Amino acid sequence: MYIVIVGAGDIGTPLIEVATSGGNEVVVVEHDEERAERAAHYDCLVINDDATVKETLVDAGADRADALISTTDRDAVNIMVCLLSQELEVPNVVSVVHNPEHMSLFERVGVNTMQNPQRLIAEYLYRAVERPSIVDYMQVGEEAEVFEIDVDAGAPMAGTTISEAAQAGLLDDDLFIVAIERPDAESPVVPRGSTTIRAGDRLTVYAAAGVTDGVTSAFDTGDE
Repeated sequence: MYIVIVGAGDIGTPLIEVATSGGNEVVVVEHDEERAERAAHYDCLVINDDATVKETLVDAGADRADALISTTDRDAVNIMVCLLSQELEVPNVVSVVHNPEHMSLFERVGVNTMQNPQRLIAEYLYRAVERPSIVDYMQVGEEAEVFEIDVDAGAPMAGTTISEAAQAGLLDDDLFIVAIERPDAESPVVPRGSTTIRAGDRLTVYAAAGVTDGVTSAFDTGDE
């Protein structure tokens, strides 16, 4: 893909690394000279200029880009870049939004958004302390969450089949095991009612009402 990334700060820099490592053709637009110089260490073209000027985006090839991602720390800059990108008919425009009150503005112009990444990081770190048994998680909608959790040797779920666990009340009706990663298996195990959950399994679980102590108690011993 041909990707234009606006901003080479705390969010833009790792994005540049990921995009270039993926073999994409990447052009970076960064107004700050020092940041632009740092971005030049990656396999990409860097333009040290103002992305809110249409000619700058044209110079970056936005009119032929597959996607443009705006990552600056100012919502006003991001929305201006997105509007100009739409004028240039970029097919996929994505932006960071720092202030939740600005979300509706981005949505009205039809931009795909990531809301306040700093808050997402903070919530992720807090979750790591609050529920250390959870390896990873993602919120879906207002309440639902998908999370990964390792099964402890002494957990109630260990050694039981999914059907047995449901009958014993270990799994609520709004809780679904989506996938099982097993250390000795070459590929993820597809969970079925007859599948036995083993200690050491890493489960991907969908919880319609979100993660609570009751949800995780089936998979860990609660000793963390």
